[in-house]
Amino acid sequence: MLKVGLTGGIGAGKSEVSRLLVEHGAVLIDADRIAREVVAPGTPGLAAVVEAFGTDVLAPDGSLDRPKLGSIVFTDPDELAVLNSIVHPLVGARSRELETAAAADAVVIDDVPLLAENGLAPLYDLVVVVDARPETQLDRLVRLRGMTEQDARARMAAQATREKRLAIADVVIDNDVPLEELERRVGDVWVDLARRAHQSGKSRNSGRRRGR
Repeated sequence: MLKVGLTGGIGAGKSEVSRLLVEHGAVLIDADRIAREVVAPGTPGLAAVVEAFGTDVLAPDGSLDRPKLGSIVFTDPDELAVLNSIVHPLVGARSRELETAAAADAVVIDDVPLLAENGLAPLYDLVVVVDARPETQLDRLVRLRGMTEQDARARMAAQATREKRLAIADVVIDNDVPLEELERRVGDVWVDLARRAHQSGKSRNSGRRRGR
């Protein structure tokens, strides 16, 4: 198994890269999706969030009002730290369950938005960073996601700097390019990841045979 940490700034195109890697055969562990699952209605995670931030962060149907919570935490580092202390351990536990179920020669992609911020690079065999210029990120957030420029800039500022992400990268995928070029670049990266995973799987199987 090859354990890969995939990260990138908001609006850099990390989700598109993870989608392409899955098409090639990667096993995806999506921290954002899991983060939504662990605070779904009726979960201990949602109860802990409400205890910390109050019932104002709930929508009328009892689910988490993510835009309301985001408006609180992405402008206050202390509040963001509180939220992370609740959600991250729950996400980590679920991620380990999914990883354990993967095959010995799988490429397991952990899609982790805050990998750099939380110093998680040592947990992975490789770190892949999806990179884009800040102007590109801002344009995508405003034009494609419908954010206000103020909200987009606040969310970008709450993350690690571009330089900090690049400093932990083993592989950088430049996404200031058209989709066709991104697909080609991800394909090239996949060839290398699959080769490494195959070698890792062979080594693991060989070790088990010697141990018998």
